[in-house]
Amino acid sequence: MSWLIRAVATTARSRAPAATTLLSAPAPPPPRPLSVRYALVTMGPPPRFWLSTAATAAATGRRAGRSCRGTSASLYSGRSPTLSSVASSPPLPSSAVAAAASSSRNAPAAPEQQPHGDNGTGSSRFFSVSGHVGRGKPQLTTARGMALLLDPMTNRGTAFSASERERLGLRGLVPPATQPLEAQVSRIMVAYSRIVGDLDRHAFLSNLHDRNITLFYVVLMAYFEALAPVVYTPTVGDACRKFHVMFRRARGMYFSADDVGEMRSMVWNWNRDVDVVVVTDGSRVLGLGDLGVGGMGIPVGKGCLYTAAGGIDPLRLLPVVIDVGTDNEALREDPLYLGLRQPRLRGASYFAVVDEWVAAIRSRWPNALIQFEDFATPVAAPLLEAYRNPPHGPVFNDDIQSTGTVAVATVLSSMTARNLPMSALPAERIVCVGAGSAGLGVCDALASAMVRAEGSPFADATAAAASQFWMLDEHGLLSTAPPVAGDTGAGGRPPPPACSRSNMAPGQARYARGDLPRGTSLADVIRAVRPTVLLGLSGAGPGTFSEPALRAMAASTPRPVVLPLSNPLTSSECTAEEAFRWTDGAALFASGSPYADVPLPGGGLGTTSQCNNVFCFPGIGLAIVALRVSTVSDGMFHAAAVALARLVDAPDRAAGRLLPRMGGLREVSVAVAVAVAEVALAEGVAGVTEFGEDGLEGHVRRSMWEPHYRTLVPV
Repeated sequence: MSWLIRAVATTARSRAPAATTLLSAPAPPPPRPLSVRYALVTMGPPPRFWLSTAATAAATGRRAGRSCRGTSASLYSGRSPTLSSVASSPPLPSSAVAAAASSSRNAPAAPEQQPHGDNGTGSSRFFSVSGHVGRGKPQLTTARGMALLLDPMTNRGTAFSASERERLGLRGLVPPATQPLEAQVSRIMVAYSRIVGDLDRHAFLSNLHDRNITLFYVVLMAYFEALAPVVYTPTVGDACRKFHVMFRRARGMYFSADDVGEMRSMVWNWNRDVDVVVVTDGSRVLGLGDLGVGGMGIPVGKGCLYTAAGGIDPLRLLPVVIDVGTDNEALREDPLYLGLRQPRLRGASYFAVVDEWVAAIRSRWPNALIQFEDFATPVAAPLLEAYRNPPHGPVFNDDIQSTGTVAVATVLSSMTARNLPMSALPAERIVCVGAGSAGLGVCDALASAMVRAEGSPFADATAAAASQFWMLDEHGLLSTAPPVAGDTGAGGRPPPPACSRSNMAPGQARYARGDLPRGTSLADVIRAVRPTVLLGLSGAGPGTFSEPALRAMAASTPRPVVLPLSNPLTSSECTAEEAFRWTDGAALFASGSPYADVPLPGGGLGTTSQCNNVFCFPGIGLAIVALRVSTVSDGMFHAAAVALARLVDAPDRAAGRLLPRMGGLREVSVAVAVAVAEVALAEGVAGVTEFGEDGLEGHVRRSMWEPHYRTLVPV
């Protein structure tokens, strides 16, 4: 037994220094410079914030962990590297890596200044590139060994330091090499570059999210332009359709009609505080219809964008599906389907389920933002109106309000591109194809913006709607005038009877015209009214904006604004190539899903923009969380639209770009959040009204979560 006693004593002596000097010992030396050809082949140039923070730290001589106020550490301070730029990428100098690893963006606010503090759940105000030197407050954990590796909140794979491996029981459970975060990013991008299909790429990134949340967000934020269409639209649509086949690990919470009477207790099964809840009932997923419980992919994807673009702490985000059945018979009959196998609840039964869910959420997290997402038209607006005002806390509908906000920003931006003042918005003539919740939300937002414009002739949005909008549904123009005798409606179908309040959905009535026959086709409407803006929110797919319609737009105005906003690409009303070809290159174009710029016959380039809600909702959410806003008002969305419209720089606008580049999204969210916060302060609905010496913007920036590995301390 003497050998055993000597071995135990030796082990105890070897462990003691690591445990007792954890917080006081100097940081371990940096690793040897990475000899990784993989990084040079697959990563592309490092994210610009690595170099900018490194340069600032070197210039100021600041030590690791000290404030670097004035540095631009935003992941989106420049256009993100794309996978196509990889082969010619220069190596990242080891000195730059070391300097970047030893710098941080801001000093932490005092605990009372931080909106949510830091309770050991992973929230941090720093970003550290180095994967083996922790920054900020240590993260306490009761887990040991394999439990740490199986938890995506604590797992860091090969980035565990030698001392962490020793004190946390990880020796032998991970490969012996300790590697920094940038090496892990390189390895991920090596594997990612070898995957062919977008759906497989989506699954790969989802698996990374399930394994290591910090690494997932570093990768997503560093390569946002390349990865966002895979994490969210358009790829998320296919992922939702195949959710029951691809399901591997539960995320978020599932509430069903079978849980009625139990929801107030169910919310306590989620053992974390929550700032933002993204909820869907799966009834209208993008342009794909009723996908039932498969709609969970939408809240999960939105949550990823909330964090990457808006800095919302991922541990304080809650994706939710309310399962009330599905009318998708193919899903109900699929043996792998994961939801209730019953027709969707309607009417009072449906609203009772949602009402109990809202009450349960408010009983557990009274101040959390609730974002409604992809609810079908008949229920979307009623739910918003039921819960948006006090005492229900902050609530908004992304499809109605965020889509409308980004559309308003796009139209305002197009006016600048057409050398018109934004105050001229009330003179715009707008044709909208799509009379559902998204179409109504966008038109309502534009009508309200017309009323708010300086010198507006309209007393209210109803007057603006009646004067400047023409809305079409699947039958053609909404109008109280009867159809032309013997005429047929859109697509050769007989038009329905003239519109009346009895046969129109809520919100449609004020857009029903009386000056053109019911069922008038899109091309004929354009020829008759000579619009300046053409909106597509129908989800009807290619061919909706036909060649005759787009050529009529080009004949109506010198720079027609063409906005096919339906998602995904298969639901878009036209392609970018069609828009530029059929308007002879004159169109100002933005779409819901991304399109590449289009070479023009004359040698120019048709510039595209993505009119995506991601320009809006992360900034809105950031403002609500940072200032503890109690109510989300229409004025906040209008302020967000104006701020967004002003963020396109002059060279991009001259080229026809209507919205900022996706690579600048983090800064867009800050600008939107500040604009929204100013309105919240003016309206008296902000819970936080005093800020540090760096003011409101500094407070917003300090509130943003950034991914880094923190020192793990066992308790």
